[in-house]
Amino acid sequence: MRFTFKNAYVYGVAEKTDVVIDTSAKNVTNVSVFSDNFSGNFSPVGEEFSVSKKCVIFPGFVDVHVHLREPGFSYKETVKSGSEAAAAGGYVAVCSMPNLNPSPYSAENLKAQTDIIDRDAVIKVIPYGRITRDGQTLSDMEEMARSVVAFSDDGVGVQTASVMRKAMIEAKRLGKIIAAHCEDDALRNGGAIHDGKYAKEHNIAGISSESEWKQIERDIDLVRETLCAYHVCHISTKEGVDLIRRAKAEGLNVSCETGPHYLVMDENDLIDHGNFKMNPPLRSSEDREALIEGIRDGTIDMIATDHAPHSEEEKSKGLAGSLMGIVGLETAFPVLYTELVRKGVISLEKLVELLSEAPAKRFDIDTGEMLGEKASFTVFEIEDEYEINPEDFKSMGKNTPFGGKKVFGKCLMTVYDGKIVHNAL
Repeated sequence: MRFTFKNAYVYGVAEKTDVVIDTSAKNVTNVSVFSDNFSGNFSPVGEEFSVSKKCVIFPGFVDVHVHLREPGFSYKETVKSGSEAAAAGGYVAVCSMPNLNPSPYSAENLKAQTDIIDRDAVIKVIPYGRITRDGQTLSDMEEMARSVVAFSDDGVGVQTASVMRKAMIEAKRLGKIIAAHCEDDALRNGGAIHDGKYAKEHNIAGISSESEWKQIERDIDLVRETLCAYHVCHISTKEGVDLIRRAKAEGLNVSCETGPHYLVMDENDLIDHGNFKMNPPLRSSEDREALIEGIRDGTIDMIATDHAPHSEEEKSKGLAGSLMGIVGLETAFPVLYTELVRKGVISLEKLVELLSEAPAKRFDIDTGEMLGEKASFTVFEIEDEYEINPEDFKSMGKNTPFGGKKVFGKCLMTVYDGKIVHNAL
């Protein structure tokens, strides 16, 4: 079959062109992408499919923070369903967090996950190894180093400075990044228990801003001492952004991510529903504005979804009783394109940098060439408005705060390593 995208925009190419995807090889193992001036061989056979809508072809997106739930919690998500959801969102590579059973704190436990990835993933899936076994004892970092993208105890912060120092020293020796979930348990429900306006008005225990930025502050001091490569997961506070900005100005090897929901929503958007419960929580409008300024000036390096599927029952108990987390792989680009690019907050080029180029570079993730026989890219139609319907998700998780939202940017196709892994045509 041959797909032709008429007058498409190829990211990085100034003029519009017709882009042809030839899938005539058996089992769709060889996909060639080229414009009219392509000088190689092209002998398409079979059915032809022409698309005349306004399409943009991007390098495939990279998400360094997802929860695929397998092994251990496959009733929420599997590697297969999660990687298919990623492909449906334009992603060609994701990094799977270690909140699993068995937890990947040893090579043996890690293999339980990588065996599933090798069998079922439709895109590149790279696991994280845990920093610690139990919050206090370091994991078997050396024996896992070659197989993991980085080390993280995501879901909980490393509470003891001496443990984090040891982990940073070891990660530095191994040439790996420490990706930290920054949350000080002693401050989380301390004096600032009602950190946000919504939490205070509705008598719901909040998660204080200080619990995040105080641990970032502690870890930056440790980075200064150990010279470790350090990354802050899902940053949500204005104080945290300022700390990272100053650390970068100092020349420290630090980076950070934020999530789409923190950039387009704040506590004023909260309703008492489990689909709005996440950690970190939605914070103040001032925090959201600081995050936007952070992506504009380069303080925030990348956007990651923190895709966290749960069952319907687990998200049915309101803000007080539901489990933390929302899904995001299939809504990230349309939500961000609609709210940030179309409204002039950032450019389309900046969004692609945040979703693709920056995470791939920081975490040394090779997604292949955008064009060619082993191409990896994604195609979005960006002109027609549509409504997000969670029932259409490839993900087993439907827990999104964006259900019913009208957006622009529908993923028509994703190609990874020369194979079509998502096709909505």
